[in-house]
Amino acid sequence: MVSEGSRVLAWSEIESPVGPILLTATKKGLCRLDFSSEEQARLGIDLWARRWIGSVQIEKNDLALLSFAKQLQEYFKGGNPHFEIPLDLYGTSFQKLVWEQLQTIPYGELRSYKDMAAAMGAPKAVRAVGGANNKNPVSIVVPCHRVIGSNGSLVGYGSGLKIKEFLLTLEGASPFKAEA
Repeated sequence: MVSEGSRVLAWSEIESPVGPILLTATKKGLCRLDFSSEEQARLGIDLWARRWIGSVQIEKNDLALLSFAKQLQEYFKGGNPHFEIPLDLYGTSFQKLVWEQLQTIPYGELRSYKDMAAAMGAPKAVRAVGGANNKNPVSIVVPCHRVIGSNGSLVGYGSGLKIKEFLLTLEGASPFKAEA
């Protein structure tokens, strides 16, 4: 996807039970997953790319993202608890550590932000963990939806609590309490 002299991001849009999802990838792997259509996500992708990569060319390429799309479609059918998707994640060192920790949460299980901070050896960094969780660029694949409040409440999902609840229910990860 990267040509000589320029950087190219490939994108593809899929339909899902929670609405359109836009997938974006570099030559190395999936770098963004947005719960929106191309027209809605394009500005966010441009701003994100400028911050983390620099000047890029963004091209529609369904074929380049076909295996990613198929794995997500299987996930939504309840048949793919484990993704084999190469990732190319951009963020701060701390964010990347949080995203690595998120990937250790098994399908259908939940952790609290407090659990996450403790597992990282930084028990007082609960808010920082929450902030990094919120910046996860490839939700679902890096399962930030599996993190809930320490009281069992559904909190903090950038794409909305309805989507988070749907994903957790799909995975059989309950009980949890809806946020009041």
